[in-house]
Amino acid sequence: MEKKKYPQLIRAFFGLLLGLVWLIPFYLMLSNSFKSKQEIFTSPLSLPKDFTWSNYPEAFEQLDFLKTLFNSLLITVISVVIIVIFSAMAAYALERIKSKMSSLLFMAFVAAMLVPFQSVMIPLISIFGKIEMLNQVGIIFMYLGFGASMSIFLYHGALKAIPKALDEAAIIDGANRFQVFWKVIFPMLKPTTVTVALLNTMWIWNDYLLPSLVINSPETQTIPLKMFFFFGQYTKQWHLALAGLVIAILPVIIFYFFMQKQIIKGVAEGSVK
Repeated sequence: MEKKKYPQLIRAFFGLLLGLVWLIPFYLMLSNSFKSKQEIFTSPLSLPKDFTWSNYPEAFEQLDFLKTLFNSLLITVISVVIIVIFSAMAAYALERIKSKMSSLLFMAFVAAMLVPFQSVMIPLISIFGKIEMLNQVGIIFMYLGFGASMSIFLYHGALKAIPKALDEAAIIDGANRFQVFWKVIFPMLKPTTVTVALLNTMWIWNDYLLPSLVINSPETQTIPLKMFFFFGQYTKQWHLALAGLVIAILPVIIFYFFMQKQIIKGVAEGSVK
């Protein structure tokens, strides 16, 4: 019995160590957000000597946070909802309709996960610029294109665990394919849907590169874009930037902690099964 305890203790030790390593960036961000600009450079690793609470209201005001938060929420929520709807329907069609074409299309979606954004960045922006879609509507379409591959992959794996007998029973009862999917199949995909929603939410919420290329109007900028307001050519307001970061990541962290059980379950269903 004692021999069995040693591997458990070792795993617990390394788990604790990894947890502490993971928390270090959050500690640095949170502790330095309460320091003055000078104190950040003189003692970045220590706790604040005098808590500078004024960093938060000043960062809140300079970011025009409520308006910027609305812009980020608008783009993120609409993009995630569209990704979930279209990816779930596409995965259902690809998994239930067995043919060479469906297999080829699924492999194309999987292969698209390996294509880096930088390789298609210039032609993508050029095409959307010609059709005057470099705005919030255009970026939502782009997020659908880039987020669909991984989402379809997860939904496709989860659908394999749902027997086709359920589809057939619903059709016998008089339901059409659309009703079968939305009333029978889609509710059973809840764990995968939560996983897809969270992964895409974290990606879109924190994305800087794509919005910086697409969104040109200061009125529609997202939080990552606005954060660069604190980094001028000659001055860098780290104390305000860190306070702004703490405010910006709170919604995603809260959402993650409420949904973490569903995420783990959904990833297992989408990848293993």
